[in-house]
Amino acid sequence: MFTGLVTDVGTVRKAEHRNGLTRFEVESGYPLEDIAMGASIMHSGVCLTVVDKGQGERGAWFSVEAVPETLAKTVLGEWNEGARVNLEQSLKLGDELGGHFVFGHVDGVGEIVSIEPEGQSRRITIRPPADLAKYFATKGSAAVNGVSLTVADALPNGDFQVAVIPHTWEVTTLADLQPGSRVNLEIDMLARYVARMIGADAPEGQ
Repeated sequence: MFTGLVTDVGTVRKAEHRNGLTRFEVESGYPLEDIAMGASIMHSGVCLTVVDKGQGERGAWFSVEAVPETLAKTVLGEWNEGARVNLEQSLKLGDELGGHFVFGHVDGVGEIVSIEPEGQSRRITIRPPADLAKYFATKGSAAVNGVSLTVADALPNGDFQVAVIPHTWEVTTLADLQPGSRVNLEIDMLARYVARMIGADAPEGQ
């Protein structure tokens, strides 16, 4: 369980394909003693398990593995050496919940349509997969590359917009985005269950 509040931006040091898995080695600013073997860390919206670790130049480096399904259904398949990654360690009992409940389970990959300045902030328009568009509601929550954001507007064509304050822009990888970039999307869990209860996502014919 996560909050969508990024606590570090890591860098992919290695991406190795081995035995049907892809192993990513990530450099972070987390202290080595704070990283446990088997711990869950969210990587730009994807929950992955630590399988190796060591002391790095600015903190701990750690390795995580992704299966082909994860690579196909997220943007992780596009990561190479040098890629910047939003990181968040999992919630502990008693931690402050400052964003919204994020599970690290990507629902789909969206596309950045536009990024427009609004004073000191930015308004980003995102095109989600058509089957996910109904889950984004004005003033609702969404996780974009693991960042908890409020939906500023849900547009009639299915796109949605988020407003990003300068602090979030500076301390996450959102500043790396440009029109055409692909992003991991996780819909708000509340929207998911409401849709199920009212039958909005029921299989056809039911």
